Amino acid sequence: MRQQIEMFSCCFSRVSENRGQMNSSDKRRTFWNRPLHFWSAMLTIACLFTATLRCCAEEFQWLSTNPAEVGIAPEKLEQLRQDLARRKTKAFLVIRHDRIVCEWYSPDHGPDRKHGTASLAKAIVGGMALAIALDDGFITLDEPVAKYIPQWQGDASKAKITVRHLGSHTSGLDDSRPNEEASWKDAFWRREDPPNDPFTIARDQTPLLFEPGEEFKYSNPGIAMLTYVIASAMRNSADANIRNLLRDRIYRPIGIADNEWSIGYGKTFEVDGLPLVAAWGGGSFTARATARIGRLVLREGNWQGKQILTQQAIRQVTQSAGLIGDCGMGWWTNAGERFPFLPRDAIWGAGAGDEVLLVVPSLDLIMVRYGNDLAPEASSQENIGQYLFRPLMEAIIRETSDTGESQPPYPPSPIVAELQWDSPEKVIRLAQGSDNWPMTWGDDGRLYTAYGDGWGFEPRTPHKLSLGLAAIEGSPLEIRGVNIRSESAEQYGEGARGKKASGMLMVDGVLYMIVRNAQNAQLARSFDHGKTWEWAQWKFTVSFGCPTFLNYGCNYANARDEFVYIYSPDSDSAYTPADRMILARVPKDSLWNESAYEYFVRIDSAGRPQWSRDIQHRGAVFVNVGRCGRSGISYNVGLKRYIWYQVYPQSDHPGGPRFSGGCGIFDAPEPWGPWTTVFHTDGWDVGPGESGCFPTKWMSPDGTEMWLVFSGEDCFSVRRAKLTLRKTNM
Repeated sequence: MRQQIEMFSCCFSRVSENRGQMNSSDKRRTFWNRPLHFWSAMLTIACLFTATLRCCAEEFQWLSTNPAEVGIAPEKLEQLRQDLARRKTKAFLVIRHDRIVCEWYSPDHGPDRKHGTASLAKAIVGGMALAIALDDGFITLDEPVAKYIPQWQGDASKAKITVRHLGSHTSGLDDSRPNEEASWKDAFWRREDPPNDPFTIARDQTPLLFEPGEEFKYSNPGIAMLTYVIASAMRNSADANIRNLLRDRIYRPIGIADNEWSIGYGKTFEVDGLPLVAAWGGGSFTARATARIGRLVLREGNWQGKQILTQQAIRQVTQSAGLIGDCGMGWWTNAGERFPFLPRDAIWGAGAGDEVLLVVPSLDLIMVRYGNDLAPEASSQENIGQYLFRPLMEAIIRETSDTGESQPPYPPSPIVAELQWDSPEKVIRLAQGSDNWPMTWGDDGRLYTAYGDGWGFEPRTPHKLSLGLAAIEGSPLEIRGVNIRSESAEQYGEGARGKKASGMLMVDGVLYMIVRNAQNAQLARSFDHGKTWEWAQWKFTVSFGCPTFLNYGCNYANARDEFVYIYSPDSDSAYTPADRMILARVPKDSLWNESAYEYFVRIDSAGRPQWSRDIQHRGAVFVNVGRCGRSGISYNVGLKRYIWYQVYPQSDHPGGPRFSGGCGIFDAPEPWGPWTTVFHTDGWDVGPGESGCFPTKWMSPDGTEMWLVFSGEDCFSVRRAKLTLRKTNM
């Protein structure tokens, strides 16, 4: 830019110098009689100057590329574009890996023309406005909204409605459609001035059809009350008008010009002293403006290195609320696999006419479609699934490495260059017919473990146990397993019908066991090395369906601090794959105290972990869409790295991953990351088991030799791993 300004200035300075030596008439005549190449050069410089200023003002512009360069089949994408053109599409924009691979407009539309977004506004207006209010601490998802709506405080049912209910269409409030029989429903859409405005109608006339949270019922009045609540919560802020908030806090900062959008039907309603703007519809955006909002969501609030919104706020708004319907706050999610062909982390906003913004983080994909109904014979969700989402997914080329493996979820380890396994025939197998095997290093030098659906070591137990206990003595090449019989711990029941240990830990001489299949998980402890057990009177009832402890050294030696860390797939069941792993911590002397637990939320801008005592605020500590399942994690003191073994739930064998499947090993400098990949395969050369871990007792002092204990072949299986370090770390 500096060079262009200098060129521009130089040309005019020379003109000025020459003009200074002439009289006024000569100056005018000589200036305008310049040769054609002079004016051509000046025009070029002016265009460059203007373009440069525009580029700097907007800071970011997408570049275009061939679809094949970003893993999209060009011919299939073109087929989709042609079909959409036949189906009344006005705009179709596809962006992957931050490159535009398709941008098409009908003859009567264009990149600078806005298009009505209908109910897509629920996501990009209502949802994003809520994200600001959450970020600024004015509101939380689980607050009763009667706190902000005095008229509901005397209504026992409406007083139970929370922000989460309103945003996810589970409040119980009836919907309103134009021209329906009930007079209030038609009046809602006329958008008259108060007291006949849609907000007052939603507040005072909309009936409650069921108790909040019990069912899913799409509700425009519910979203109206969500925006009412946002404005009420921010009443004493500098500006409670969401039109101004969105403009100043989101739209302008991410490069959306004021003439590229409008919201709220262009109107502001004054109700109860609040400036209220419709967020259930009434928006109009250019395709690129909508895509920019999608990019902000994809990057979890970060725009070109600046955190516009926190990661937590974006996730609270766009991820499943955990209620019936699996909606976010104004956003649709695929957490409940509404569309099985879409990744489970896919989210979208949609409106009448099949106006759609789709964001798929795991595919680094953004798609915008504007137009009219894709087909008249089906619902909007069916249309966008059949004519938009499915063919778009079919155009995605599955990314693989040179070996045909899928790409791992995280980049290569900066410490470990290579992991080499002992050959399959060297795998040690004991305790045939028993699986699970979480492990911890006891204060007496033994390893303590638990098995599931089996009989343990020889001599085997008389009856098959869902949960049995054992101790391991010796080295990997001289293993001696001893069953520990305990009436207070042993459980019966095949598979999900019986409790099973998913984590073992010894801290200060106390042996702890965390047990799954217990609606959802339950803690137990033993003061006599596993002979007798006491069960906690509380359970993990939200998520933590398959939790496991982070293990350090003997009797918890070499721990980084005074906390115990517990990891789990973010699922209520060990049998349901999750998109992410979550993390809890508790002071090691307070494991028995439910109120002492904190849940990992996010990493802040300074790289510090943020925690909350509210499990609803939990965030992802690790993400691998659809592949987060059973695992084991331990600290390698020699490498000063956390080593996390994860079994991928998918398997082509009827017996599951015990006999065939993939797995990953990930490492990090801290319990919360950042994670990198040590080893990843979709098909290991032996069955990876249903779970596994690297016992810290069996790690070499320098950390380069470890022994994996896993349940492959439905056994106590042990396999050596040797690590080659990168030269910079040797």
